[in-house]
Amino acid sequence: MNMDQMMKQAQKLQSEISRIQDELSKEKVEGVSGGGMVRVSATGQGEILSVFIEPEVVDPAGKEILEDLVLAAIHDATRKSRELAQSRLGRFGGALGMPGLG
Repeated sequence: MNMDQMMKQAQKLQSEISRIQDELSKEKVEGVSGGGMVRVSATGQGEILSVFIEPEVVDPAGKEILEDLVLAAIHDATRKSRELAQSRLGRFGGALGMPGLG
């Protein structure tokens, strides 16, 4: 493969990666905890969009439990976001020599 072909291939890969990253920014994943009592929504790129808490969970005496549930839901949404991105971008890792993407 000559240099011109390599450059064209690299540009094609970059274009495809950019397209997928754009799609990921528009997709949503939801992390849950407490059997769905706490839900966190995130983009496919890991940006947290919203937090929802069922009204019956809110009890001043249970503040620490609520904080733990919110944190668990955020972790779940973040993990799902990374998995979504990996499933979409993982196939490019070998071609680009990027660790963790392949």
